[in-house]
Amino acid sequence: MSLEYVLEKFPVKARLKDGTEVVIRPLSKRDATALQKFFYAVPEPERLFIERPVTDKKFFVDACTKLDFNRNFTLVMWHGSKMIGWINLHQRMGGWRRHIGRITLLTHPNYRGRDVSRLLLEEIVTGSRYLGLWKLEAELNGERSIAIRSLEVLGFRKLYCLPEYVIDMTRQTHDFLLMGLDLKTDEEYASAG
Repeated sequence: MSLEYVLEKFPVKARLKDGTEVVIRPLSKRDATALQKFFYAVPEPERLFIERPVTDKKFFVDACTKLDFNRNFTLVMWHGSKMIGWINLHQRMGGWRRHIGRITLLTHPNYRGRDVSRLLLEEIVTGSRYLGLWKLEAELNGERSIAIRSLEVLGFRKLYCLPEYVIDMTRQTHDFLLMGLDLKTDEEYASAG
């Protein structure tokens, strides 16, 4: 299981369900400006759940220049010169949850409902298996119905929902949802026994 093996397949060309040609590749050092523009396009109500302000240019420069794909494997989707999708796989390097990757996903508002999320999720799920992860999890606020549906289509299930558990940047409460996907197959379990 190797990161190098996962990286070899990129860039990947794909088509959205409306026929739009896109390219998926890992985040690179030259992507800081496009990444910030992408996050600026996220509607204000959704920005309330982003951990860092999108006005913090240093955050985007650091994200692109201090790449550590062993900890944060980030893929971006492009339509021409426009970034339209972003997914991050956070991996723990040790401890009792080292076999679980955590994903975060965003789609440009003008490209929602066109399979951006599904295509990015498929790439991360495939890569996660090669990286030796056993499970994936995604944390969401309960209002993200499109993201929840995209995860469910790929086999994620709701692990638990905590009503009014998280507080956004305007101090409004929201439901917290944890979704999970088991990456191990029955054959892998059988051979381990």
